[in-house]
Amino acid sequence: MAKKVAFQGEKGAFSHAAAHALFPKGEAVPCVTFEDTITAVQKGTADFGVVPVENSLYGRITDIYHLLPESGLFITAEHFLRVEMNLLGVKGAQLSDVKSVQSLSVALGQCRKFIRKHRLKTINGVDTAGSAREIAELGDKSVAAIASRFAGEIYGLDVLASNIEDATHNTTRFLVISKTPEEPKKTAKKVKTTFVFRVRNVPAALYKAMGGFATNGVNMTKLESYMLDGSFTATQFYADIEGRPSDPSVQLAFEELKFFTDQFRVLGVYPAGAM
Repeated sequence: MAKKVAFQGEKGAFSHAAAHALFPKGEAVPCVTFEDTITAVQKGTADFGVVPVENSLYGRITDIYHLLPESGLFITAEHFLRVEMNLLGVKGAQLSDVKSVQSLSVALGQCRKFIRKHRLKTINGVDTAGSAREIAELGDKSVAAIASRFAGEIYGLDVLASNIEDATHNTTRFLVISKTPEEPKKTAKKVKTTFVFRVRNVPAALYKAMGGFATNGVNMTKLESYMLDGSFTATQFYADIEGRPSDPSVQLAFEELKFFTDQFRVLGVYPAGAM
């Protein structure tokens, strides 16, 4: 039986493209919000969830940092998706036919040079995939959408121009979440561990908590902080490191970390994705 995979957005969204790349035979479960995506996994409506955690242009996806640690779910994989914007038109349309382009405002902003060059009128849509669906339903050669090639395949649109984004490095990092943790195979060449913690209210607690990673040679690839419940004095930290909790060096680093923290939880141990 095909695994059910939840993601935020309509079919054809970039999150759907990431889910399809990770689970090519999976059954797509579109969700309206990130909360709905997490709830689908919690309740068993979906076997896995695929959520974006950060983008090379826009930084972290703040909602995920607040929702994931409290969800009780585990990270089992990561995937880096190159965000490629394409101009999609109805069957038979040519680039010269297009007068207007519709997409999410962020996507339109990422393609300013192309839009300016071709003197296109912009139409703000709810999202990229939804815009592709609406253009397919409209059937007007003069109106195109900016979305993923995957969305074009789903809604039967032609690619009139590909890779039209201004920044060629636009990449989103996605995480796979599940109700149960999955230990990476011993053959995995590179493994990441993600965890959250709150430091004790003592002088230099964060500095001292981080010292164990340096002295034990553990590479920390991410450290993010964010407020809890709108309080300026309650801060939680989200961190990624290279290695497994069973590695001797990580064990020692965690022992030192726990001495200076009052809350600590591993969110996942998983193979590092290819960037």
